[in-house]
Amino acid sequence: MAKTKSKYGVGDKVVHPQHGAATIAKKVKQEFAGEKRDYFVLDIATEQLTVMVPVDNIEEVIRPVISKNKAREVLAVLKEEPQEAGSNWSRWYKVLNEKMTSGDIFQVAEVVRDLNFAQQTKGISPALKRMLSKARTTLISELQFALDVDEENAIKKLDRALPKFESADE
Repeated sequence: MAKTKSKYGVGDKVVHPQHGAATIAKKVKQEFAGEKRDYFVLDIATEQLTVMVPVDNIEEVIRPVISKNKAREVLAVLKEEPQEAGSNWSRWYKVLNEKMTSGDIFQVAEVVRDLNFAQQTKGISPALKRMLSKARTTLISELQFALDVDEENAIKKLDRALPKFESADE
């Protein structure tokens, strides 16, 4: 079997679309379905989780952490006009879910912005609260890596960037 080369290596900070920011902890050889392959073991920053990704298709699964400039652009997305649910909640939920699994940090920021607005103005369901929490965690984990700050500072930057809204019943 040929040795698989990758632009990523042990110690690199990367982003997994479903789990957020991660560090490549090690490279291992694993036999699966009778075939030996090289895998990168990712330590997910936000949860007590390790994920194994085959080295030969790592480029399709993970992406590099965004730059400092991109992180500032992501924070700017939070200040943009929120998209509201309108009357079709199930369609909105589906759109938000697609954004969450896209692996695109800008789309995750849109989810945080839109759900934050909905929560402050109307209140949101437990399912949407879980999605908002996951989106915030994903965003915070990548901001930590991109801006080289600890979790507390990443949370502060995120919260400062989010507009405050008065709810309709006040």
